[in-house]
Amino acid sequence: VQLQASGGGLVKAGNSLRLSCLASGRSFVPYVMGWFRQAPGKEREFVGTVTRNGDSTYYAPSVKGRFTVSRDNAKNTAYLQMNNLEPEDTAVYYCAASSLYLNDLADASRTSFYNNWGQGTEVTVSS
Repeated sequence: VQLQASGGGLVKAGNSLRLSCLASGRSFVPYVMGWFRQAPGKEREFVGTVTRNGDSTYYAPSVKGRFTVSRDNAKNTAYLQMNNLEPEDTAVYYCAASSLYLNDLADASRTSFYNNWGQGTEVTVSS
């Protein structure tokens, strides 16, 4: 499956932004979807994930309560709604898809769980 992330941009702290990840090439349904981010000079870190049918989500502590991951299987699209953005959220955001069996939601926080990655979309939050 090919992934195309979009929706990044420059926003002020406290504002919101919604990222989209459009999947193409094959059915979107069998994939667990995840979002990661990478700030300059830092390693890629987990943001959140949503299960195949969208009924369960899991978040990094740093974004829990502010970010929401969702998906619309009819549109082959996953979303990352980011509210109350902080300058520390500045990063390139990547969506990822995994066809692997998910035994525990925490497993989806690992980059190694995913076998498909999008190209990234940049988010800059000014203070």
